[in-house]
Amino acid sequence: MRRDMFSEADVRQIEAEGLTLQQVLAQINLFEKGVCPAGLNRPCTLGDGIVALTEEDMPELIALCEDGMRKGRMVKFVPASGAASRMFREWFRILDTGDFDSLETRQNFAQNLKIHAFYNDLNDAIKRNGESLEGLLKAGRHRDILTYILTIKGLNYGYLPKALLKYHRYPDDDSRTALEEHLVEAILYAQETGRVCRIHFTVSEEYKEAVSGFISGIKDNYESHYGVTLDVTLSTQRSYTNTIAADMENRPFRDPVGRLVFRPGGHGSLLENLNDLDGDIIFLKNIDNVVPDRLKPTTVRYKKVLGGYLIRLQEDVYRYLRLLEADRINEDVVKEILTFCGGKLYMIFPPWFQHLPLAEKCAYMFDKLNRPSRVCGMVQNEGEPGGGPFWVDNKNVTGTQSLQIIEESQVDQDSPDQKAIWVQATHFNPVDLVCGVRDYRFQKFNLHEFVDGNTFYISKKSEKGQELKALELPGLWNGAMAFWNTIFVEVPTETFNPVKTVDDLLRPQHMMDG
Repeated sequence: MRRDMFSEADVRQIEAEGLTLQQVLAQINLFEKGVCPAGLNRPCTLGDGIVALTEEDMPELIALCEDGMRKGRMVKFVPASGAASRMFREWFRILDTGDFDSLETRQNFAQNLKIHAFYNDLNDAIKRNGESLEGLLKAGRHRDILTYILTIKGLNYGYLPKALLKYHRYPDDDSRTALEEHLVEAILYAQETGRVCRIHFTVSEEYKEAVSGFISGIKDNYESHYGVTLDVTLSTQRSYTNTIAADMENRPFRDPVGRLVFRPGGHGSLLENLNDLDGDIIFLKNIDNVVPDRLKPTTVRYKKVLGGYLIRLQEDVYRYLRLLEADRINEDVVKEILTFCGGKLYMIFPPWFQHLPLAEKCAYMFDKLNRPSRVCGMVQNEGEPGGGPFWVDNKNVTGTQSLQIIEESQVDQDSPDQKAIWVQATHFNPVDLVCGVRDYRFQKFNLHEFVDGNTFYISKKSEKGQELKALELPGLWNGAMAFWNTIFVEVPTETFNPVKTVDDLLRPQHMMDG
């Protein structure tokens, strides 16, 4: 891509985004090069890439996590940038057309309204406009009700972030948003000595003020009720993680007045936010995966189990790194470290490793061990859309594989063999991670050094009726963590309760009494 395809005005716009011309040229080059699909070797299964814990394992792991909590090592990180519009896609369709799929759907809509945690707020919003919800229901004015739910005339739920939607109803007509449920979770597994709980939300710039104001309004009540101090911080996706759009000929896409079009770079952009977080052990969980209090014990238990598993691994990794650093190594110790790497970290060393001189073996093992670590909960695959755990062939080291979380978009759809491996997956990625981001000297890793830049994704979008190509950066728990040390641990499906559509809130696990 030639430099002269960009005007001086383009360069000024690029720099205003926080990018350089060289970075934009590199992004255009990715459009031209195309996506390099993952090379799936086989799905991870229990005993072959996925750890199955027993009840006997639990007490030690929970104790390790609770000790880490007391030492102030825990932070909770919640990607909460997403708008709720996709949750209400079907309701928006009905609002636009007035068409329910059937009489039964119409009746269910009316009956289920009273179950939703936002029912009382909706009732109040309608009363403020001089009408009644019961009256609208009796008159069959369902589109008017949807207008009150989805637009600024009422709750404006179609244009709020998921974080601010009420998910669960409690006794005495109390109800909680997704954000509040995450605060309660943080209190239960990220509380340090002094009863301080640290939690960080990433939010869209347009919602930052609203989310900040909401937190200010509820924070004192939760601190008083639970006897804690909530250290809640917010950040937004950096504009310099946006990526340029391209047309179908891989040229920079421009709007009707000729300006370049930039788009958000996907959840991989949040690596910047994670990297900036002053953390040690970071629990990472999506905003829409929460449960009411009656189901929290299982969630909290397994969060502590994953945290304890990470701490136990770190203790061994740090011990071996100190041995390697001090040069107190012989071939017997090398064998011990190799056994640990293969048995506990699922590392596969290349065939030529055994022929290296001792000093080079030590340097190679040091590099492999001295990386960020993540322990990822995996649930049994029950057909939810999303990625899963796989053994992936390493393109740069022949004959080796690594554990990776792979999305369907990373799979070569023209390869019957690759598609066959994809459908054999037994487990699913619920985005339930515990991340260790400091090294054996307690220095923070630079997380950008462990990204596989070849794992970007290109999708087709439209802008005012014109087709364009959008570039997504390596996903936060996919390519952005590709060179981390990764462990997959099976967790119960009860710990995964996402809300992708509004109807998901009607599932038993999101009800007050099940």
